[in-house]
Amino acid sequence: MNRIIIDVREPFEYKMGHVKGAINLPPAKLMKGLPGELEDTPKDTEIVLYCLSGARSGASIRILQQHGFTNLINGINKDHVNARFSA
Repeated sequence: MNRIIIDVREPFEYKMGHVKGAINLPPAKLMKGLPGELEDTPKDTEIVLYCLSGARSGASIRILQQHGFTNLINGINKDHVNARFSA
């Protein structure tokens, strides 16, 4: 299954540790328009977003919905995502 994991925390937070394979796209970057990392991504791709508490990932889900993405999951934080989605 194609799944993208997005860490929406700030770059300094991402550098302190993140889910293996996660890309770092903070909300400020998402608000500027669809980032290149997602340009060719099919709109129904499963995308799991996480931050520290689920607040920024929730806001980022709304931004991605405005770009037409339909299969978005709020993973809350990296521990939840590791437990639920890592192989």
